[in-house]
Amino acid sequence: MTEPRAARRPPAAPAGPAPVVEVRARQPKAIHSALTVLEEVARLGAGAGVTAQEISQSLGLPRATTYRLINLLAQDEYLVRMPDLTGFALGRKVVELASLVAPPPPPQAVRDVIADLRSRIRGGIHLVRYEGDRILIVDADPDFPLSDESRITLDLTVSAMGRLLLAERAGDASPSGYASQTGELMPGYGCLALPICAADGRLVGRAVRVCTRGPDRQSV
Repeated sequence: MTEPRAARRPPAAPAGPAPVVEVRARQPKAIHSALTVLEEVARLGAGAGVTAQEISQSLGLPRATTYRLINLLAQDEYLVRMPDLTGFALGRKVVELASLVAPPPPPQAVRDVIADLRSRIRGGIHLVRYEGDRILIVDADPDFPLSDESRITLDLTVSAMGRLLLAERAGDASPSGYASQTGELMPGYGCLALPICAADGRLVGRAVRVCTRGPDRQSV
């Protein structure tokens, strides 16, 4: 009695290019709507976040559609719910995409001034630029890294650099010419933000951020 032969397997298919994802007729419109929601969150929710109802009303989208898009964007970390659960802000993925388009380095004269300050001050000296309601990190101090860059760039209320921008936008900039915060990002630490203005007086950047603690606190 002979044993049955093993079933012959079909030959493996040769490796080829990855399958192309089919884009259905309705998907481009959905993608456009999702991008529009991101733009609206960036426009309306700087610092304080924006609610789904506000997005729906501003864009004229049905509430069900708005909630569905927000949930999808939040799942993929393009949006993040604010800590007080009152609304949404731009998430980690958007910050990462924005960081790929890095601002150009400052002129050599500016770098020389920053280097001189860093050599004389016991604290982090960071140079940032403002574009609309956005903070762009131009030159972060490598010896004193930013404590939470994502939070600083997303929530304008937690840092001196963000508060300086908010004050300028509200037209009530401090008479002292700077903004400050203490203990918001890290207990026992604080920072100052000094403005850099264009020739016409517009706020375009922030010159110095000094992080200090306890008896080591220094002034600028």
